[in-house]
Amino acid sequence: MADNNNIPNNNNNGDNKEKGSTEPLLKKHYYENCPGCKVDRAKQTTPGPPVKHFFNIWVITFCSSLPIASLFPYLYFMVRDFGIAKTEVDISSYAGYVGSAFMFGRGLTSIPWGIVADRYGRKPVAILGILAVIVFNTLFGLSTSFWMAILSRFLLGALNGLLGPIKAYAVEIVREEYQAIAISTVSAAWGVGLVVGPALGGYLAQPAEKYPHIFSKGSFFDKFPYALPSLIISVFALAVLVSCMRLPETLHKHNDSSESHQDMEASDNRNIGEIVQKDENLLLNWPLMSSIIAYSVFALYNIAYQEVFSLWAVSPQKLGGLNFTTDDVGNVLSISGFAMLLYQLFVYPVVEKAYGPIRLSRISGVITIPLLQSYPFIALFSGFVLHLLITSASVLNFCLSQTIITGMLLLQNKAVEQHQRGAANGIAMIGMSIFKAIGPAGGGAILAWSQKRLDVSFLPGSHLVFFFLNLIEVLGVVILFTSFLAEKKTTPSQRSQ
Repeated sequence: MADNNNIPNNNNNGDNKEKGSTEPLLKKHYYENCPGCKVDRAKQTTPGPPVKHFFNIWVITFCSSLPIASLFPYLYFMVRDFGIAKTEVDISSYAGYVGSAFMFGRGLTSIPWGIVADRYGRKPVAILGILAVIVFNTLFGLSTSFWMAILSRFLLGALNGLLGPIKAYAVEIVREEYQAIAISTVSAAWGVGLVVGPALGGYLAQPAEKYPHIFSKGSFFDKFPYALPSLIISVFALAVLVSCMRLPETLHKHNDSSESHQDMEASDNRNIGEIVQKDENLLLNWPLMSSIIAYSVFALYNIAYQEVFSLWAVSPQKLGGLNFTTDDVGNVLSISGFAMLLYQLFVYPVVEKAYGPIRLSRISGVITIPLLQSYPFIALFSGFVLHLLITSASVLNFCLSQTIITGMLLLQNKAVEQHQRGAANGIAMIGMSIFKAIGPAGGGAILAWSQKRLDVSFLPGSHLVFFFLNLIEVLGVVILFTSFLAEKKTTPSQRSQ
């Protein structure tokens, strides 16, 4: 039943003038039993930044992103233990297939999950996604064969449709002035999860070898040396699952015919876009599609970089690597994740407001190109200088990359109305997942190839793999600097959402 108390009364003009600083001139029409309307009403009446919502968004996104890259620091050793690679150089290629399985699975199901989120709500999809993390991430840690690892990663990706709906949720749960911070929170949590996950993998893999005074020989974690990081992530996901049960739903559900009749009678007091919602063909929405394409290109770079960096860092020096231990990789990624978290929460919203998402993304992309090509030269150093330089480069690279990703997320969610955000983010997820499925497999294959050509004169060894990464980055920068990328202006109906 419609809430008629929210229809403006012409007899209260004097009161409205006195309260004009705190109440909108035209009040929205709310439905009593609609969860989305309850959220909208709370947004209008709750002053100040919604810290609780920011925290919920951050924790859920962080939980979903942790298992994606947590395997990279130990994947080289895991594949080696499976005994499937015939030579040491081939390990990187097989590792790439395992890394790609998650994104391949997610690419197949992202649009269906987006449609489900638009029809049944953001909250159910979030709950199911976290359940998938608990079950299949645990099974991956217990993998005893190459094919078990591939299958568990594939199912983890296919059944975790959380990222697209959580981006729509972040925009819908807060007022317009906080949307940039909300999307930045998603991007920050996602980026930090992609760094903290590998850090956990680096510190906690093979615990019986690293911490024999805690994990004895012959114990469970000696028989399953890669289970501990997966179990830690799954336990955290279980706690997040409990907290998800109390999330407010943002999807509007106006199905009662009497409510629809009263809604039309109140049309003079509301934006016509809220009465009749026409389903736009999202594939013809160029501001949406152009930002998705740019987003996918940079997502390909990000996942390829993360796998290549971890595999390159733990590779022997004779193959052009850094000969790092998994703990060394964990140290670099932990520092990078902490620095990126501070940047995304405190620096990015300020500079985004000053420069805008497109201009800021262009600057970040240009700076990344020479930074990336410096990595093989950093490998020429040793000791403390090596660790200092590679950590500094990693921090800067992650911050720049997340700046671009966050900008593209903002453009995507402003390009569509609320009732299509789940599907729009589903399209973004399938595009990103396809590109990211290519990244680990392609990065692993190119790294293996580069380690076979250490003595050539043109792009020897690791110079080759970072050159290919830079080609992807250059393509993305070109897209950002052309008229290819379009930005949709915010409409009044979008501001009310």
